[in-house]
Amino acid sequence: MYRQVLVLAVFAAVLCGFPASCARNLNYRPIIGILAQENLEDDPHAQGSSYIAASYVKHLESAGARVVPIRINRTEEEYEKLFNAINGLLLPGGNVDIEKSQFTRAAKIFYELAIKANDASDYFPIWGTCQGLQQLTVLTSNKNLLTLTDTKAAALPLTFSPGAQNSRLFKKFPKDVLQSLAEENITSNFHSWSLSMQNYSGNAKLKRFYRVLTTNTDGRKEFISTMEASRYPFYAVQWHPEKSPFEWIEKAGMVHTLSAIKATFYTAHFFVSEAMKNHHRFSSQIEEEKALIYNYQPVFKGLDSIFLQNYYFD
Repeated sequence: MYRQVLVLAVFAAVLCGFPASCARNLNYRPIIGILAQENLEDDPHAQGSSYIAASYVKHLESAGARVVPIRINRTEEEYEKLFNAINGLLLPGGNVDIEKSQFTRAAKIFYELAIKANDASDYFPIWGTCQGLQQLTVLTSNKNLLTLTDTKAAALPLTFSPGAQNSRLFKKFPKDVLQSLAEENITSNFHSWSLSMQNYSGNAKLKRFYRVLTTNTDGRKEFISTMEASRYPFYAVQWHPEKSPFEWIEKAGMVHTLSAIKATFYTAHFFVSEAMKNHHRFSSQIEEEKALIYNYQPVFKGLDSIFLQNYYFD
């Protein structure tokens, strides 16, 4: 029985891109925090003060992680305690002020804790989607360098930078997935603001910190669509991998093809495999159970909503 378990562990390690010798050191019960944000003003279903779209939760769960919601308006001490209990952080898309919001305040605390942890060889990954990417650029550069683009509802192929397919993020993606990402309109874009290549190239902090993996254009401006930090396990996409399998509004930019869903899985799989390298844990099973997303019920918002379901928090 032990031999069978070990073989499975080695197989999983190889699939995730880890040396087989590291298989025993992986955390196969990863818990990832998703940061909540202020409710949208025009949300008729809103409860409490903040929300998390359920598609982000499902996205991580589909690849073998559990989720803890990180609520806004908490103390630094509460955030630090939670940081030491979770194995990674996801900064989701949304529509808040990425300089002055409570979302930004919490993101900054976790970002700084992650920098400190990784510098001390405590591997802690961060993933940013859409607004999450934008937030990371502000946290790194201490400036808002975003520019308006015509990308509010568009499905696009990715333009890979030289060597990007050998990056940490993409190097274990199957060739057919990489080909689909490069040739098919399968990445969903729902953003008005982007980090242009011009602004990225003109900022020394961003150039030193992040490597550009893919770009896109709205026909006028080239912007960054995928990036990863050079020295830290931080990853960000301007597009929405979670939407293809888990959001169902009939709108331009939404894609439900098999290749889109397959690409979605590999993004989730990659980030969860990164979280498996972290060994933070809750102080007790009781504390863990109290923190998990299973304690909350998502609200169905209707098929015509940009988010099919939301979790709401006080």
